[in-house]
Amino acid sequence: MKVGFVGVGIMGRPMAEHLQAGGHELLLAQHRSPLPAELLEGGATVCGSLRELAAGAEIVVLMLPDTPDVEAALFGANGVAAGLQAGACVIDMSSIDPIETRKFAERIRALGCDYVDAPVSGGEVGAKAASLTIMCGADAAVFERVQPLFALMGKNITRVGDVGAGQVAKVANQIIVALNIEAVAEALVFASKAGVDPARVREALMGGFAASRVLEVHGQRMIDRTFAPGFRIALHQKDLGLALSSARALGMSLPNTASAQQLFSACVARGGADMDHASMVRALEALADHEVTSTAG
Repeated sequence: MKVGFVGVGIMGRPMAEHLQAGGHELLLAQHRSPLPAELLEGGATVCGSLRELAAGAEIVVLMLPDTPDVEAALFGANGVAAGLQAGACVIDMSSIDPIETRKFAERIRALGCDYVDAPVSGGEVGAKAASLTIMCGADAAVFERVQPLFALMGKNITRVGDVGAGQVAKVANQIIVALNIEAVAEALVFASKAGVDPARVREALMGGFAASRVLEVHGQRMIDRTFAPGFRIALHQKDLGLALSSARALGMSLPNTASAQQLFSACVARGGADMDHASMVRALEALADHEVTSTAG
């Protein structure tokens, strides 16, 4: 198929590469991120605008940072919506507001086109390995049409429900991940300040009920002090903001999500917006006046 890809940054570039390697013809337009040489060398067609990109594509994939970015790409001057041909499909793989997602879908459907929200989890590592978890909101027939594209980019691909359901699932994912990071960070700061090697504590806990992917990967990051971004705090902070605003709209409370958001805010205040979200531990270390240290090895 002819696939227009908008947002070829840290996540989008490897995702687009997998589509290209799978035999699909890529259409690109300059938008936010520079166009990667790898995609151009692979035969991607460069369009003069998002409108031109959409006019030549059967499928348009968006991979952008936030709700306003998606709205601008879709409905801005010379945007995607201005060029879409009837029968085309827009797939938004960004992590954005579920309520706005449903509004965007209504406007795209009014043009005679389909809309899928398909946010992902797995970070840059998952994007490069084509092992992303993809959470989809779509009509069942539309999902079947685009599922082969998802299979080139991810492993765990689930149609959660109709449009908007994918974004709800992604918000739920981000709540769970943030609270797990907070729990691991709190535990390791506690262990270290109590005079016990946190590396040994992590090793012991990995064999019990407290074991988790976050303890395995991010627990090690906290001990090693390796906070180069796999997933930036600023983006996770944005996602928890979506959770809290959606909770207000639903008339419910997410107390621990709010606490995690405050810890992320503390990290941002200390200049950590572009550090990996595992660096939440630095906010807890400041409160404890103690940095996690290990003597292991």
